[in-house]
Amino acid sequence: MLLFSLKPHCKLIFLVLLLWVSLLVDSNSGVELDESLTYIWPLPSEFTSGNQTLTVDPALSLFVSGKGGYSNILKEGFERYKKIIFKHASGISLFQKLRGIRSVYDISELRIIVNSDSEELQLGVDESYALFVAKNDGKSIIGEATIEANTVYGALRGLETFSQMCAFDYETKSVQIYKAPWYIKDNPRFAFRGLMLDTSRHYFPIDVIKQIIESMSYAKLNVLHWHIIDEESFPLEVPSYPKLWNGAYTKWERYTVEDASEIVSFAKMRGIHVMAEVDVPGHAESWGAGYPDVWPSSSCREPLDVSKNFTFELISGILSDIRKIFPFELFHLGGDEVHTDCWTSTPHIKQWLNDHNMTAKDAYQYFVLKAQEIAVSKDWTPVNWEETFNSFPSKLNPRTVVHNWLGPGVCPKAVAKGFKCIFSNQGVWYLDHLDVPWNQVYSAEPLEGINNVSEQNLVLGGEVCMWGETVDASNVQQTIWPRAAAAAERLWSKREAVSVRNITSTILPRYHYFRCLLNRRGVQAAPATNFYARQPPTGAGSCYEQ
Repeated sequence: MLLFSLKPHCKLIFLVLLLWVSLLVDSNSGVELDESLTYIWPLPSEFTSGNQTLTVDPALSLFVSGKGGYSNILKEGFERYKKIIFKHASGISLFQKLRGIRSVYDISELRIIVNSDSEELQLGVDESYALFVAKNDGKSIIGEATIEANTVYGALRGLETFSQMCAFDYETKSVQIYKAPWYIKDNPRFAFRGLMLDTSRHYFPIDVIKQIIESMSYAKLNVLHWHIIDEESFPLEVPSYPKLWNGAYTKWERYTVEDASEIVSFAKMRGIHVMAEVDVPGHAESWGAGYPDVWPSSSCREPLDVSKNFTFELISGILSDIRKIFPFELFHLGGDEVHTDCWTSTPHIKQWLNDHNMTAKDAYQYFVLKAQEIAVSKDWTPVNWEETFNSFPSKLNPRTVVHNWLGPGVCPKAVAKGFKCIFSNQGVWYLDHLDVPWNQVYSAEPLEGINNVSEQNLVLGGEVCMWGETVDASNVQQTIWPRAAAAAERLWSKREAVSVRNITSTILPRYHYFRCLLNRRGVQAAPATNFYARQPPTGAGSCYEQ
């Protein structure tokens, strides 16, 4: 019906409705990004940018040089990122092809220089890189886009940054780089930037673990702390003691030796260490499903029986087998939440304690130190949860890395005594604590209370912990992300560059943007600012505002 054919009062109603709809559409017409901010996560150490927009060729080629330029790690990394960058770009459209039109791009080649041919991945490997992106005017000897790194792992971090610079423009249907020219010189603040994954409380299929590792690389996290086994289940194959994985939930929820090796290899291709954990003497009831002799008794099943030589033979056998799988120098021995009632209430252990003139606390120390000796004999550096340090610091192996979790203030005490430390304060960096908001995760500082530079250097870094009681394959990614990214930037970027002042205006828009980047890459990152983490959106809206 035409407007001029309506009655006067209908015309008024129609016009009011039309105005209301137009205002509604306008109010939801789009989210404007603050162009003064840098939408690279984590924020690079040093960078400058300009005001040019450059186009990137969908047929982007790779030119490599340097001793490490021909590494398969680098080549496969380039192909991975190329697929991410050009997920939408189709190059010349069918219409352009029919008209014989050829596109001209500003960036058609990515040069990567890797100075070392070593692919050894150990703690503290050089992850620094320099990245230069500019329109080639024909005069500069530097290519249009150049990454230079000392190691292939630094080059991978540079590739991640380059990929985040590239954005698909829906108007031109091309990949563009905004705010060029770019010059970035970047390196991590901490060597250890971790995520712990618990596969005992719930089993995670291999492909899910790989997805998690892949998503870690987007935030430049570099350690997967694999809490493989616990009291609930023992899913890992140990060839020397084949009955151990009788403790798995089912015969389908297991990891073969080949599975574990595949995860380690997959992680290495992304510059990510895998630190395995075998938690002793507590959290080990599942061991007895295959070898009940390690239980104090059939009715009192943990901690592991401290009185039997077989217990330590079993630990040694496990560590010998898995040392062939996990090359990373750090190995986590747990040692937390050890309740010794079963030792003092089981007659044969009670007698052993009396014979050795030990209290239950003495036996706890004896067990931890003996397990450390076994780990060190396999050329591992032992990592233990903080209870071991809190209970007998002077007795621990001096190489021990203390893993904080119970609260603040432990790392300062540990480094003051010369120990290295990993920060995971449960009040801020335990991801199963769904009521911890992103800004508290972001504001947590691993060096809080440590002012001496030599002691600060003993803090290896930190990790966020994804305990598995309330997560499985259906919701693990949205529980990890995006809050893990908040810790990732804290661990990578300069402390002064990520000040929490004006966090809502300077950090939150970038945090929203990275969460949406994860979504675009297929990572089920939950809304950024919901009161409870991993909750779905509360209503309609843009990813960049939720």
